[in-house]
This record gives sequence, structure tokens and C-alpha cells, in this order.
Amino acid sequence: MKIVHKIEEVKACIKEWRKEGLSIGFVPTMGYLHEGHESLIKRAMENDRVVVSIFVNPMQFGPKEDLASYPRDLERDSSRCMENGADLIFHPNPEEMYKEDFYTYVDMSVLTEELCGLSRPLHFRGVCTVVLKLFNIVTPDRAYFGEKDAQQLAVIKRMVTDLNVNVEIIGCPIIRESDGLAMSSRNSYLSEAERKAALILYNSIKLGKQMMKEGERDAAVLVSAMKVFIQKEPLAKIDYVKAVDAMTMRQAEKLNGTVLIAMAVYIGKTRLIDNFTFKCEEGG
Repeated sequence: MKIVHKIEEVKACIKEWRKEGLSIGFVPTMGYLHEGHESLIKRAMENDRVVVSIFVNPMQFGPKEDLASYPRDLERDSSRCMENGADLIFHPNPEEMYKEDFYTYVDMSVLTEELCGLSRPLHFRGVCTVVLKLFNIVTPDRAYFGEKDAQQLAVIKRMVTDLNVNVEIIGCPIIRESDGLAMSSRNSYLSEAERKAALILYNSIKLGKQMMKEGERDAAVLVSAMKVFIQKEPLAKIDYVKAVDAMTMRQAEKLNGTVLIAMAVYIGKTRLIDNFTFKCEEGG
């Protein structure tokens, strides 16, 4: 496995692999890898070669967000990449990705106007810009994203479709701790008490799933019940809990078709996200 820091080094590796007719899988990350990332790398091994990018993208952080404190550990990450079958790590610095006279951005409407896009207005412009740049650098056949970031996955799929990017986007299931907490690099911020409190997200998901299985189809009733449940936890502060159409990210009134129930909740100062999708049977 190689670790490279320059765009031209990545392109040189890709050129050699393409000469050999090899397929390329790509896993974009911001590092501090956990089992969720490892599951993406393992899935990407269905390709002949696997590239993992490790880049804390400053463009997707707001001015008061955790860019400076976001956890970083390249030695740890590289060990995990090697153990799980990656062939190449691309670890650029911000100056390599964004030259001093960088002026071009990828923006999107509709899908970015709800959920995380509403509370983090510049976030998805940064995500789309860096992901498109990485696709152009790595030129993968397939790219792998976790379903925990459900809105991001929908946004990337739409960007690839709208801009005719020649890459297959593959969503992979949420990986959870044994007690149900969705794995996230930001979990490392949580104190012992906050870690216990964070289970309120998963437990509210269980409540929402049960309500839908029992036939609840009024989005306001479902969301209200989940919010009331979360608010029982003193350390939890809700950013949002919403039911949206899984394709458009538009809020739903009635739960029809494939619905995404998504949430962002602060546990102390740490913002965590989680979600589940539910396919409502017609007339159900």
C-alpha cells in the first residue's frame, strides 16, 4: 500500500492501473477511520484496486464548527486501510486541493435545502466541490458512501446524474456499536456520560420504526413522538428530526413510498446524526 500527498502522484498510479485494465474502487473519507469506514473499504474490494482519500475538507465546515479539533491520526488510519485491503491512500493538504486562486464551486438546490443543509448552509457546496474534484483525480469506476450520511448520499447521487460523471455510487449500510450507536469519528468527542446519553438517537429510531410498523402514516405525529422521546434526555438538544421523501429530501406530510426519517442531535457540544428509511406499502 502506498501513501501519496500530491494529485499528480495519484494520477500516475491510476494511469498504470488503467494500462493493466484494472477496475478502481474509491472510498472518500475525512479520516479517523472506524469500522464504518472499514466496511466501505471491504466492499470496495470488489474492484481490482482500492483508493482511500483522507482529507479533512475545510470547505464543508462553517466558521463556528469543529474544523480545528476534528480528530486526525494518519498512522492509525493507514494501518486500518492496509488491514482492510486498500492499495493507495491519498492524503493531500488543503493547499494541494485548493490553490490560492481557487474560484470554482459545485452548488445544488432542492436536495440541499433541508435537514443538514438548512442548519449548515454552506456544507453541501463544500461536499459537492471536494467530491467532484476527488472523482476527477481518482477517476474511479465505483465510489462508496455510508448510509448514515443519507442526505449526503442522495446529494452525491444527484450530482453524478446531473453532471454526467462516469462513476457508480454505492451506498453501504450504517455500522453501529453493539448498543446501537451509529459509528462516527465525532463519537470520540463524547464523555462517558455523553456516550450513554447518545443512545437516545438509536432508541428514538426504534420507537419510530415501531410506530411505522404499527401503521402510523402521519409524519407530524411520528416526528412529534420521536422529539418528545429525545427531549427526555437532559444532555440532548435537537437540531432537527424530520420525515422527508428519500429521493428529494422534501418534507413529507403523509408517509408514502420510501421515506427517510433523519435527525441531528447535539449531545453536549457534539452534533450527531442518524436516520432510518422505511418503505411504506401503497395504501398502507
